Amino acid sequence: MAGHSTYEPQSAPAKWLERRLPVISLMRGSFVDFPTPKNLNYWWTFGGIAFFVLVVQIVTGIVLVMHYTPNDTMAFASVEHIMRDVNYGWLMRYLHANGASMFFIAVYIHMFRGMYYGSYKEPREISWILGVLIFLIMMATAFMGYVLPWGQMSLWGATVITNLFSAIPLVGESITTWLWGGFSVGNPTLNRFFSLHYLLPFVLVGIVILHIWAFHTTGNNNPAGVDPKSEKDTLPFHPYYTMKDLLAIVVFMIFFSWFVFYLPNYMGHPDNYIEANPMVTPAHIVPEWYFLPFYAILRAVPDKLGGVIAMFGAIAVLFVLPWLDTSKVRSATFRPVFKVFFWLFAFYSVMLGWLGAMPAEGIYVILSRVFTVLYFTHFLVILPVLGLIEKTKKVPDSINDAVLGKTGHAA
Repeated sequence: MAGHSTYEPQSAPAKWLERRLPVISLMRGSFVDFPTPKNLNYWWTFGGIAFFVLVVQIVTGIVLVMHYTPNDTMAFASVEHIMRDVNYGWLMRYLHANGASMFFIAVYIHMFRGMYYGSYKEPREISWILGVLIFLIMMATAFMGYVLPWGQMSLWGATVITNLFSAIPLVGESITTWLWGGFSVGNPTLNRFFSLHYLLPFVLVGIVILHIWAFHTTGNNNPAGVDPKSEKDTLPFHPYYTMKDLLAIVVFMIFFSWFVFYLPNYMGHPDNYIEANPMVTPAHIVPEWYFLPFYAILRAVPDKLGGVIAMFGAIAVLFVLPWLDTSKVRSATFRPVFKVFFWLFAFYSVMLGWLGAMPAEGIYVILSRVFTVLYFTHFLVILPVLGLIEKTKKVPDSINDAVLGKTGHAA
């Protein structure tokens, strides 16, 4: 994880600590002296932004849990108590609720950047797999958090999603009953989700540390997609990239603050401000926006089990992406045909998100099926074939050559 740190403790306490627990040299090697490619652009700052938002989520979550009551008769009222009676409770809740969306925005950009520049390719497969695992745990954590306010959309969203597990042969009903803690979504379900929602972010931090460790071991990828060959190709992480990340975080926080202070409920659903009522079903049950592409894939398949397989398959395919892309060139900068298909894939993803918010009827179902097929075709057909037949541009011999605009060898 550490780079080649030149740290030498000067004070007696620092020398004493370094001999017994070299934590200072570890941190300097990892976040100060770590050699980082000199050509990283601002798309690389979204990893740091995502980590910053994760810290915001944990801190605000800890404050909120001091006042929240995980009971189906009191949960909704406790959220109202936080909003109205707790000092700055409204701020903590709006930071936390909108922070979930900000976290997904940062992570989605981070993932698409990795896909564009080939950050999943050898030798960074483990780093990519850990990143997808982070994404999966994020989704589970966010879903459970959405249930906690115990509004109408919380109750019925939990009912719809947990019912999906009943489609699994043999063990589906048992898994669903365990998730519910009974024969329907109720107080035991709320307690289970509250417990897991509080626990999983700390698991997330552990996997994030492994994720950082993995790419610090192999080194950062970069826009040119070539590995550093000399000291001319790299810069120390501090101050060059700490300042760049800090600027990006400040700009992102302005965007974040705009939602918190001016549009705090924009990303929420109006029905979730009505207390949960199992006797009244909302007219249109939809998840949060960051789940919508996968929700569209789920509804695109007429068979319940088939829909569940397709939805989880849409995430599972990301785990094997490093082996589906057969190209020897990492960066899309030097892959003109791949670049076209990448932006088409981004379009498919946006369209699936829009279709997930539409009613499951008529043309919306047909379009969902079309874009679901296109989504899987990109991974299972386009990437394996394109890597074998695409004629790429010349790749620079080094990062320094890429910065200076010099061309290199043909791939």
